[in-house]
Amino acid sequence: MSEKPRVLALVAHPDDIEFMFAGTMLMLQARGWEMHCMTIANGSCGTAVDDVETIVAKRRAEGQAACKLAGAVWHPAVCNDLEVFHNWDVISQVLSVVRDVRPQIVLTQSTDDYMEDHINSCRVAVTAAFCRGMRNAQCRPPRPPIQDDVVVYHAIPHGLMDPFRRRIEPEFFVNIAPVMQMKWDMLSCHSSQKEWLDVSQGMDAYQKVMVGFAAELGRRTGRFTHAEGWRRRSWLGFSAEEKDPLRDALGDDVAMNPLWH
Repeated sequence: MSEKPRVLALVAHPDDIEFMFAGTMLMLQARGWEMHCMTIANGSCGTAVDDVETIVAKRRAEGQAACKLAGAVWHPAVCNDLEVFHNWDVISQVLSVVRDVRPQIVLTQSTDDYMEDHINSCRVAVTAAFCRGMRNAQCRPPRPPIQDDVVVYHAIPHGLMDPFRRRIEPEFFVNIAPVMQMKWDMLSCHSSQKEWLDVSQGMDAYQKVMVGFAAELGRRTGRFTHAEGWRRRSWLGFSAEEKDPLRDALGDDVAMNPLWH
């Protein structure tokens, strides 16, 4: 394992990282952090034309290509789309990755996103991080427990709103303007998803949606042209109270949100 500090993104589907996370990860990478990316589901339902085997192979290749482009470590999915449940079968496999990577930061999805796979992936990620040091929490494949501190951060949900259409405010914003081109290049690797989202959700202009989210969050800062937003989870069960490695690492590229309560 590298001696670099490590950030692990745990999300539902291939391309979720690129939409809401990749800029922050790239900003950490520029400061010497090692990037690890895991989509818990394999993308099996992200198509209007392919059978399961075909689309899973496509989406695996797309995720690997995005990681290779950015110099990130790719970790394989553990279940199909719509089968991301907060149960031990899924948690135990994600826990194995957490223990392998030993991240200082876990980035995951919002507790209040627009679809259940996103919400369940968030819950799985939190539980896997929480039980990383429990010797009787047996993961698959087996890995020894770890006692390292880890800090969990939740992204702003897709659409920048909760399932009831209420605007979600982050605790703080990360400037991603310096890495927007790479964020877009990573998203562009997921070519099958532009086609699928155009058909299924009317997300015409794949780039425009992602860039639009980043530009709106940047506008809210009054400082950055493009940003990603984050909420830090309670330290209880995860780390010392004062730990805030994401803000510490990124310094002036972080803007606090005065609307956060």
